[in-house]
Amino acid sequence: MDTDLSAHGGLEGRLAAMISPAIEAMGYEVVRVAVLGRERPTVQIMADRADGMLINVEDCERISHAVGAVMDVEDPIPGAWTLEVSSAGIDRPLTRAKDWERFAGHQARAEMLVPLDGRRRFAGVVLGCDGTAARMRLDDGSEVALPLGEIRRARLVLTDALIEASAQMARPATEGENPEVNGQDDTDMDGEGPQASGPSGRKVH
Repeated sequence: MDTDLSAHGGLEGRLAAMISPAIEAMGYEVVRVAVLGRERPTVQIMADRADGMLINVEDCERISHAVGAVMDVEDPIPGAWTLEVSSAGIDRPLTRAKDWERFAGHQARAEMLVPLDGRRRFAGVVLGCDGTAARMRLDDGSEVALPLGEIRRARLVLTDALIEASAQMARPATEGENPEVNGQDDTDMDGEGPQASGPSGRKVH
């Protein structure tokens, strides 16, 4: 997972395992879980549709209600918390082996937890994944295999080709559907997809 582990250790992984069954049963997939902040942490869920299409605001709201219900029962975070659900967006993080396969041919940047051949940061074209390592063709023409378990973070680079490919993943608006929610378009200017703020957690004593 591409998460902030400095303050929350393995909490993100436990949360992903906890909420994934409910989300998958609804036809979605968890792309990333992050927990940010200390006093009143924000749980950020990034999700996809299982069919590969981009999620919209209504999808985010459904996921938010389902995740909030699971967390209220399981109570994984002491005290109060806030939930945010969003699409992976266009220049999305690459967190799973399937992401590296799906976006082969597109530009990406990756940062390693430990140096590989003396360097931590890599940029180039995604070549796919062999199940244990993500493969990239670097800007100098050489190729590298990045062990999946040692990748700190990786993200696609916003290019015209990626924007065009992402347009094919956008769900067509149904007849009469309003593409704006609260006066804002579904897609933010920075490439992030639609978002929904979920319930704030309340620990019952």
